[in-house]
Amino acid sequence: MVKRFLQQAIESRFFKGKAILLWGPRQCGKSTLIETLLNDQSSHEWLYLNCDEADVRDMLTHTTSAKLKAIAGKKRIVFIDEAQRVQGIGITLKLFTDQLKDIQVIATGSSAFELSGKVNEPLTGRKYEFMLYPLSFGEMVQQNGLLDEKRLLEQRMLYGYYPEIVTKEGEQEELLKLLAGSYLYKDLLMLEQVKKPVLLDKLLRALALQLGSEVNYHELGQMVEADKNTVEKYIDLLEKAFVVFRLPALNRNVRNEIKKGKKIYFYDCGVRNTIINNFAPLNLRTDTGALWENFLMAERVKHLAYKNVQTKQYFWRTNQQQEIDLVEENGQQLAAFEFKWGKNKKAAIPKTFLNNYPGSSTNIISPDNMEEFLL
Repeated sequence: MVKRFLQQAIESRFFKGKAILLWGPRQCGKSTLIETLLNDQSSHEWLYLNCDEADVRDMLTHTTSAKLKAIAGKKRIVFIDEAQRVQGIGITLKLFTDQLKDIQVIATGSSAFELSGKVNEPLTGRKYEFMLYPLSFGEMVQQNGLLDEKRLLEQRMLYGYYPEIVTKEGEQEELLKLLAGSYLYKDLLMLEQVKKPVLLDKLLRALALQLGSEVNYHELGQMVEADKNTVEKYIDLLEKAFVVFRLPALNRNVRNEIKKGKKIYFYDCGVRNTIINNFAPLNLRTDTGALWENFLMAERVKHLAYKNVQTKQYFWRTNQQQEIDLVEENGQQLAAFEFKWGKNKKAAIPKTFLNNYPGSSTNIISPDNMEEFLL
């Protein structure tokens, strides 16, 4: 079993008088991580409550501290899985933290826009929050060693890092189709805001095909036959469901910088390739550069999150098509990163950027030195 980077951070928060919340995409390993942690807590008995079950949801809905105490019994830890399915879950968790102080409550959820919205106000000052992603390059290096994991780079770019995909070699395409077809969009399709699942599919395919390119909501709307506002709303929901994330353009009023550009990346390359049904080897693809860019961006997001590094991320482009793949701002410092896949492909930081942002660090990231960027 792959040890997750969050394991120690979560374990260190046990019995500190606050609820522990863990969320992330479906099938990314949330339940496995918590169960692993709890099995290590040999001195404490724990209770597992699966909110996919109707009777469990009923027990936890509009409840009282006395009822919760009876449910927990002698257990010192209560693990509430898929907590976003419980109406009023924020109040239930607040009762645990305020009235049952000797019990550690842990809740997981696959849907940030539901769970966070339900718990933020009731649990103000009463919670530790953690975000779990699919497996990361860093976690797999810890598992396999750097050399072996780099040898698997093409496989990771094609099939991604979802735990089941990584552990069941030979079944990747079939399992990814099941993942993308049901689990990934389950939360979205349950929402009233998503009235057109077919439109969601069209939009995802359009985003997958524009990987690495600047996106325009109006143009996307024309492609999928929807208005700009609907496209923006659906992309926002896809982001909150941990399918995609946005990267804005850096704009400091330098002449010719684009003002409101954005790129959209997928959290997992395997999901992206499933959407366009393309698992061809990298040497036969026309999108390898874009796939490499997406891989590095997603892994960088995981790396910074797990290291608890607070930084702002942008891409940079001018009207003359000068471009930098990633610019990170940490305090007053800017760091520019250009991503290079092919050995014969030249990569350089544009002079316009260097002249306008003197003192910025510059980096070319290739398969040869990717560990410097991701570890």
